[in-house]
Amino acid sequence: MAANGMKVALHRQVSGGSMKHNAELRRQASLESPRTGRATSRFLFGRQSSMDPNRRRGRSQSPVASSAEDLTVPDNLDATMQLLFFACQGDALGVEGLLRSGVDVNSINLDGRTALHIAACEGHRDVARVLLSWKANIDARDRWGSTAVADAKFYGHTRVYDLLRAHGAQIPKNKRTPMMVSTAGEVPEYELNPGEVQFRRGYDVTPGMYHIAKWNGTKVSVKILDREGCSDQEAANSFRHELTVLEKVRHPNVVQFVGAVTQHIPMMIVSELHEEKDLTACIQKKGKLHGQKVLRYGLDIARGMTYLHQCRPDPIIHCDLKPKNIFLDSGGQLKIAGFGVTRVLKISSDKVRLVNHDDLVDSFSYHTAPELYRNDAFDSSVDAYSFGFILYEVSNLLFQMVEGLVKTPEDSAHSIRFEGVRPSLKGKLKGYPPDFKALIEECWDPQAIARPTFSEIIIRLDKIYAVCAKQGSWKDSLKIWFVSRRIKRIKHRSVKSRFHTQL
Repeated sequence: MAANGMKVALHRQVSGGSMKHNAELRRQASLESPRTGRATSRFLFGRQSSMDPNRRRGRSQSPVASSAEDLTVPDNLDATMQLLFFACQGDALGVEGLLRSGVDVNSINLDGRTALHIAACEGHRDVARVLLSWKANIDARDRWGSTAVADAKFYGHTRVYDLLRAHGAQIPKNKRTPMMVSTAGEVPEYELNPGEVQFRRGYDVTPGMYHIAKWNGTKVSVKILDREGCSDQEAANSFRHELTVLEKVRHPNVVQFVGAVTQHIPMMIVSELHEEKDLTACIQKKGKLHGQKVLRYGLDIARGMTYLHQCRPDPIIHCDLKPKNIFLDSGGQLKIAGFGVTRVLKISSDKVRLVNHDDLVDSFSYHTAPELYRNDAFDSSVDAYSFGFILYEVSNLLFQMVEGLVKTPEDSAHSIRFEGVRPSLKGKLKGYPPDFKALIEECWDPQAIARPTFSEIIIRLDKIYAVCAKQGSWKDSLKIWFVSRRIKRIKHRSVKSRFHTQL
């Protein structure tokens, strides 16, 4: 990555001078001279680039600039390094002498830094004036993207800054991110190279939304925080919170975190992608679901939510559990996504409150628990409430599709939210055991204390699954149910026909 950046810097800055366009470039730690190819010492001159994560605010501890009294040029410095040395020491006459001897004013070191960068960092106005008179590239960027004027501003050298601005220097846009670390050793382990994340050409990427991209040839889901978002404190805090939650979870029924880009703009959160799309789309695509699959889907969701609720030190409460945030992987297993987006404030040992209720209320659906609408304190039971509606939709959709009557509780959303009205289960869950209906009713109970935990939900669904398995396959049971229903209708019509014949 560094080598590629240096090649770009060369094509942009070097006009001959002490480095060849086709030179083999190495990382800064290299001990090979970029000019001669022979081994040489690595010298650091004074203050480092303002965008270098390893910068030192004080003088470098290199053998060149370790002593303010040592103003002699070391014998082993080539022409480029001599120019940088004189610029660091503030020796304007020495700089001009080298330029007159043919040294390129835009010569760069292994970090892509010119003598003008060095003079700006050290605050040597006279040196900067000489370099500018020799047509130094005023907007040259080093390997970290910093310019001389940015360095002068960062280190507080007002006179040099004013001089550069007077000569037309452009201040580069801030490339620091809200999560930029001070030293390279602090870069998180999950940090990805942004160059490895590729979006399709012409694809319109919307900040704050997840999009399909490729990371090292693998399709992934990527959430973007652009420059404007990085400048927005609230957006940056939300990004940081979501990343903090995602990086610590690992479970088969939870969407897996791949990595993130936090040291470059745009910032990104990268997670696994499931091309089957969300649960609603899957059901609509596949059509009929037999009861065993309904129960298995319910267990997948419950297991993932149990894991999130049992995270330590604090449970992860989803707050927005709905079919759109549940995905089916290629193996037919459900995975929960969308958690970590909602920020909460802990107000007691077991209660929290939404941080930004007013911003979220418009996005709430009928899956959302009433206490969230009211902005009351709440606990993890709000997710059990949402689960009740999901279980109802998945199981009831089977019969609605068979009968050609596709409906959802969306029509009565207002009544569900504010009046406590629930979809009728009468005649809707034929073929399902009574315990299944009771579980749904307990989950969507208006009172949080009446709702079961997901640990309890798993136990109850397992029992229901076992009972149904003993009674034979759900597919056969449903066939029998439909056949018996048809026979009853035929018998009813036959009796009716005989009655009319007698009349």
